[in-house]
Amino acid sequence: MGSTTKKFFFLVNFLLLWGFINFKCLADTKKNLIINLFCIENFKDEMLKANINYEEEIAKETCDCYLKEFINTNSHQKAINKCKLETKKKFNL
Repeated sequence: MGSTTKKFFFLVNFLLLWGFINFKCLADTKKNLIINLFCIENFKDEMLKANINYEEEIAKETCDCYLKEFINTNSHQKAINKCKLETKKKFNL
């Protein structure tokens, strides 16, 4: 009976740990999705203000760049500056 209790205890701990890790990954994904949505909307607004045709491909690539840079540098402004330059060069804007 002691062996069964140990197995049950191990299984419960494993499931709790797995659930916590899964929840953390899900929360990070949700946070990144929200940041990406705000980025795309902001990108769309800036393109319209500059009288440039909005293209979803350019917006997606720029916002992917922003998210990656923001995570790496932890700086909103550095990420914006770097990705704006990269987008301008790549898409001749």
